[in-house]
Amino acid sequence: MSGRVTVAGLGPGADSMVTPEVSAALAEATDVIGYIPYVARIAPRPGLTLHASDNRVELDRAAHALELAQAGRRVVVVSSGDPGVFAMASALFEAVEADPCHEALDIRILPGITAMLAAAARAGAPLGHDFCAINLSDNLKPFALIERRLRHAARGDFAMAFYNPRSASRPHQFARVLEILREECRSDPLITFARAVSTPDERLITVTLSEARPEMADMRTVVLLGNSATRRVGRWIYTPRRAEGAT
Repeated sequence: MSGRVTVAGLGPGADSMVTPEVSAALAEATDVIGYIPYVARIAPRPGLTLHASDNRVELDRAAHALELAQAGRRVVVVSSGDPGVFAMASALFEAVEADPCHEALDIRILPGITAMLAAAARAGAPLGHDFCAINLSDNLKPFALIERRLRHAARGDFAMAFYNPRSASRPHQFARVLEILREECRSDPLITFARAVSTPDERLITVTLSEARPEMADMRTVVLLGNSATRRVGRWIYTPRRAEGAT
């Protein structure tokens, strides 16, 4: 049996948002590896071994998956959302780069519905024009870099999606993020706090940037900031496709 590593996105939470391609890979897997809450979403069955691990051990997780695949196992590494957006796909290739003997393995990356797209769809179309995504966690990068990127994105009038906005270990940083945005944004744009989208705990709140408060976000929240043209139409939020000055 030839080994394989598949890195798969489980979507934002609802089983209905798991793609058929990912479901097929899970059905064929001998091993599933991932962060504890994500592995808990996989139903046990004969012939399948579940390997759940804690947060912040992504490289260990990736190395384990590669070792199992080298031994002939069909391994699926699970992420929430999309595995290529602040998730396990990059960690896996980092592990391959550290040990090139794994380069010949059959490695597949299966996309999923990432949180910002699920949240944007619930809100309407706030990412309908140019946008960027920024991970606000400073676990793997300095906060000074986050601040610099925030300022440049705001000056460019991008809509923005923010991952990992506020946690118990860094409760004050999101307040600083809001301060920076208020300093740099040319208007008072709409900002949507989308928590636990597609789950029974789903909650969406849209306010203006001046009305936003840090406690509106936690680690289950993705935050969508509109640009200067983002507006309400009925209960929906959308950003026009055409920019001011376009011919």
